[in-house]
Amino acid sequence: MPSTPLHCPRCGTGAEDFSGCGACRAEGIGANPVPPLADLSGLSLRTYPGGPWGWPSTLPVTEEPVTLGEGGTPHVRMPLHDGADGELWVKYEGANPTGSHKDRAMSVGVAAAVAAGADTVTAASSGNAGAAAAAYAARAGLRCVVFTTGEVPEPLRAQIDALGAVRVVRKDSSARNATMGEAVERFGWYPLTSFASPSPGGNAYANEGYKSVAYEIARDFGDRVSAVVVPTSRADLLSGIERGFRELRTAGLLARVPRLVAAEPDAAAPFTAALARSAPAEQERTSVPYRPSPAFSLGEERPTWQGLDALRRSNGSAVAVPTEVFMAEHHSSGAQGLFLEPSSAVGVAVARRWVREHGGLVIAVGTATGLKATAGIRGVEPTTVPELSRLTP
Repeated sequence: MPSTPLHCPRCGTGAEDFSGCGACRAEGIGANPVPPLADLSGLSLRTYPGGPWGWPSTLPVTEEPVTLGEGGTPHVRMPLHDGADGELWVKYEGANPTGSHKDRAMSVGVAAAVAAGADTVTAASSGNAGAAAAAYAARAGLRCVVFTTGEVPEPLRAQIDALGAVRVVRKDSSARNATMGEAVERFGWYPLTSFASPSPGGNAYANEGYKSVAYEIARDFGDRVSAVVVPTSRADLLSGIERGFRELRTAGLLARVPRLVAAEPDAAAPFTAALARSAPAEQERTSVPYRPSPAFSLGEERPTWQGLDALRRSNGSAVAVPTEVFMAEHHSSGAQGLFLEPSSAVGVAVARRWVREHGGLVIAVGTATGLKATAGIRGVEPTTVPELSRLTP
């Protein structure tokens, strides 16, 4: 491991590996150890260039960057059709090199693997993390093994294969994670994602790359942002963004932290179910049945502790939306020129609702491009005409 130590934010126990906090796991709670927060004193948002490596001192890795130019993604304003009083923006992470927010994490995670002397990195993934792991491993000259299932969409399978990773298919996510855990134990491969149960979240060093989302939002919008909506599964992105905002607030670079909102498909929404309970002890032990949805990269049975902590610290919330709502948003965003993965549309749908109910400037993190999953997309049937003149209005 790199020299920066990890500790469990829930119980304070030090970490020896990337399987999460063992003490919390014994209580049935998935909690991910973290490095200390970075000190942003002396830094200026005006000169922050963006991306995880824009401020290298904020990362727990001293190795040379492994980068493909990730970060610095655009903010796209979306129209409000119902007269809502506020602003809706999408931070479009599909503009990253492999087309998703996972690039921010894998850039840092692979650099940490290099620092640890690894020759093989591995990830258990529904697609995006596997593609990003493959790309950054290739950039660093490392072997990459991705454990996945047969349900991964064809574009993502092709992307992982084209980037040179070894793709190992198992029947479901439980078998996938178990096989990865066995490989990590037997071969000493460096894990870039979670494999333990209950899931604690991904590689703690890699997740520090997500702080740059908060830095970029603060640089571009300052204190105007009232809420940031994050499509959430294991809450790596959500908790990373909260850590970034917390660092900015501590350093006096922000007057306040925006409210964070976990966006979930109602087919599997553990954070929404957890926050419906009043006692923290009950919240962190919440369990819901998992049901698949078109938002294939979202959905868990249990909330992670650090995700709940991020929502509590920011006075945040969790909102679940049905499939028909977020798929309608998927289509609507496309009509505005923004082609999103269905999981991203979950966040935009929740953000649109949040603006309508609360107002203010709300940013939805659009986690990935729609090119990741193209099956089942409904389009307009092409019209066959004998002459171009018949196309004139």
